[in-house]
Amino acid sequence: MTYVVLENCIKCKFTDCVEVCPVDCFHEGPNFLAIDPEECIDCALCEPECPAEAICIDSEVPEGQEEFVALNAELASSWPVISEVKEPLPEADEMNGVEGKLQYLER
Repeated sequence: MTYVVLENCIKCKFTDCVEVCPVDCFHEGPNFLAIDPEECIDCALCEPECPAEAICIDSEVPEGQEEFVALNAELASSWPVISEVKEPLPEADEMNGVEGKLQYLER
């Protein structure tokens, strides 16, 4: 099992989660974070740190977001590791909780 970043991270990109990760499994894209399933040790430290509640264990991915399991693996393989907190995107508070954000994902 591994943890997965879900749709609500898109256009928010809060990075509170990366600071607590003991294995640096987060990867940063333009407007989304991804977890490398090969690096994640299932420690669960990141999940409660996400202000957007956009992280969960892969076995509990909400219905309709199952594609994020494969998407995290795909994007993590090409994006750089992020291990330090950065400012969220300017529109983070406005976009937090908006549904249907997959269309805004920048690769």
